[in-house]
Amino acid sequence: MAALSGGETCIKYLMFAFNLVFWLAGTAVFAIGLWLRLDPKTKGLFEGSDAPYVFYTGVYILIGAGALMMVVGFLGCCGAIQESPLMLGLFFFFLLILFAIEVAAGFWGFSNQGKVANEITAFYMQTYNNYQTTGDERLKETLRLIQTGLNCCGPTGTVIDAAKDTCPRGELLEELIAKSCPDVIDEVLNSKLHIIGGVGITIGVIMVFGMIFSMLLCCAIRKSREVV
Repeated sequence: MAALSGGETCIKYLMFAFNLVFWLAGTAVFAIGLWLRLDPKTKGLFEGSDAPYVFYTGVYILIGAGALMMVVGFLGCCGAIQESPLMLGLFFFFLLILFAIEVAAGFWGFSNQGKVANEITAFYMQTYNNYQTTGDERLKETLRLIQTGLNCCGPTGTVIDAAKDTCPRGELLEELIAKSCPDVIDEVLNSKLHIIGGVGITIGVIMVFGMIFSMLLCCAIRKSREVV
């Protein structure tokens, strides 16, 4: 069996480094998904018939994508270091699946941008109105979480006594000129869409290079094993 050439060895260690980072990224995504699902502040969002479809779907997608990224990164690392064509082939297959999912999710996100904003706004308004009616502590915590994260206050931006303690605290002037949450939700989704798209394209390009390198390394390993 012939040894890999210098260039092929370089690809081997680039593959290992790429997949180590990919595995760490997958671990982070998986951990964030679990944290959102199990944290007491957000756990209540999954309970009841009025649970927000967009939110819990997104959280479960994070958990699934993170787990798949961890598997892919592990296969890539082991395949590169052990020079295993089988593991590299599985790495290519799973990375192709991730790439297809990302493309599909990108098309869905762009085509349903308005629907996503409307669903999130509707959930916010329902939570706000229910809290105004019942004063439920879980709804209060949910409102505080949303409004602090978005730095907004109420449906109109006006501090209303019944929900004042759920709005982010700040200087008096900042509280008086706070933006309404429906406006901020729409603004965030519109202003950040091109950033999310750019990140998605970058990740897609990295995935394509990962697939190319895996096939090059796999072919080089098989070729070296055929040489006696």
